Amino acid sequence: MLNISKQEFEKLVEQALDGLPAKFKSKLNNAAIFVQDKPTSAQLNKMKLKRGDLLFGLFEGYAQAKRLNFGPVLPDRITIFRKAILSQCVTKNELKQKIIATVRHEIAHHFGSDERGAAKAARVVKSLKN
Repeated sequence: MLNISKQEFEKLVEQALDGLPAKFKSKLNNAAIFVQDKPTSAQLNKMKLKRGDLLFGLFEGYAQAKRLNFGPVLPDRITIFRKAILSQCVTKNELKQKIIATVRHEIAHHFGSDERGAAKAARVVKSLKN
């Protein structure tokens, strides 16, 4: 298991966001990105998971494709879970790729993709040379 500081991990998440294609970055509206060590009990319950199950990221909100324009709303929340990702990585390159895949997966949910579509968006990462 790789172990890096929360600040370094957050920097890698920022780099993953910066690396998004411009057409997605420009449409990423009303979304806040967070890094937490692990999911809360409420988040695990929402996903029907139990403590110990791995959750790399979580989108909480209303997908843009399904959103109605009814005025100001709280931002959608995308949370990237540091300890779960670190537990699956041995090298820094693996860590970067897992973070990129997780960020893209959760952003795909923000745009309205179901789990299958979000997984496809994350697989594109394997063809990237970062």
